[in-house]
Amino acid sequence: MTTLLTHIGKIITWHSDRQSMIIDTESDIMIEDGRIIKIGPDLGEADYIIDCHGKMVSPGFVDSHTHPVFMHGREEEFQMRLQGATYEEIALAGGGIVSSIKGVREATEDELIHKVRDRMDTFLSLGTTTIEAKSGYGLDVESELKSLSVLDKVNQHHEIDIHSTFMGAHAFPPEFAKNKDGYIEYICQNMLPKIAKQGIAEYCDVFCEKGYFSVEQSRKILVTAKQYGLKIRLHADEFVDSGAAELAGELNACSADHLMAISDNGIQSLKENHVVATLLPGTTFFLGKSTYAPYKKLKLAGVNIALATDFNPGSCYIQSMPFMLALACIYLKMDILDAFKASTIMGAKALGLEKTVGSIEEGKKADIVVWNVEDPVEIPYNVNQSLIRSVIKNGKKLK
Repeated sequence: MTTLLTHIGKIITWHSDRQSMIIDTESDIMIEDGRIIKIGPDLGEADYIIDCHGKMVSPGFVDSHTHPVFMHGREEEFQMRLQGATYEEIALAGGGIVSSIKGVREATEDELIHKVRDRMDTFLSLGTTTIEAKSGYGLDVESELKSLSVLDKVNQHHEIDIHSTFMGAHAFPPEFAKNKDGYIEYICQNMLPKIAKQGIAEYCDVFCEKGYFSVEQSRKILVTAKQYGLKIRLHADEFVDSGAAELAGELNACSADHLMAISDNGIQSLKENHVVATLLPGTTFFLGKSTYAPYKKLKLAGVNIALATDFNPGSCYIQSMPFMLALACIYLKMDILDAFKASTIMGAKALGLEKTVGSIEEGKKADIVVWNVEDPVEIPYNVNQSLIRSVIKNGKKLK
């Protein structure tokens, strides 16, 4: 069956041949078997017509950093921050990541599937068609395997595409609070072999940060993960310059994420080793902080830059990529076309998927958002409004 998107006002997309973002005002889009087969004027007849009424069309968002496998929110921590506590202080008091462990460990797989499926419905309704999703709220073998199994089962039956990351090195669980080296060995000797055998996780991520995992500990985990065939990602230099960005370059990671405190040496390491810098402005915003990642320095250095939500129950309970565009424009001073680039094709590049998703080009998956706007700048300008008209995933209109 063929589907034709017609009467498109503007197509906003990355163009691989030109290696730049383009605004196409003259084309329709023909889809067949879930793929874009033709882009151009006067494409003829189709089995199904989607009239865009002169509105804008873009690729579906690729959200390359999320933590959706948890049972409950952490509203009490939000209240504590309103009273002046910092994220770091809450973590030291027993809150933060470890406070989500009990819910995941005690939940059944079916209970977690229900939660994650509902969250994926929300992501898709907000224009996200491909997503990276991490484990990391179980922090023992059984719960980490369960979390990844949940992601796999939701992925099998949900329209959204989920790419899974093992993040056993998200924090130190209570039983290893006084034996951190023991937990590193537990990850390397017990977790990683079983994660690899399970075969669901594509990536391994580590929270390389003061108070969490040191550069040396992170290196040991990530080198071991690479030996088991997993690709590498890092939570890097979020609160202080820990040297994590340099480690990401050393290990040829797919991406280094957060980067609010990245050094000039870290920026150079990302550039030289072709590591995507994934910026998460929603986290800075949600935590009530004012130091955003140095977007302009990264751009001037020639680093590839992606945008993602960092959706999680503690530090960024936000699923909206359109809202990330607004934050990037307002606080990072990112041009709107650069924001679209960062949230589509660069998100895909951060996941190694740039040949199949992230842009509206012939041969790629027909993952498309039809907007109720005529110009991209209307999205950050109308920051509090729902502006999506339709979401098309694999050629199927979902909304």
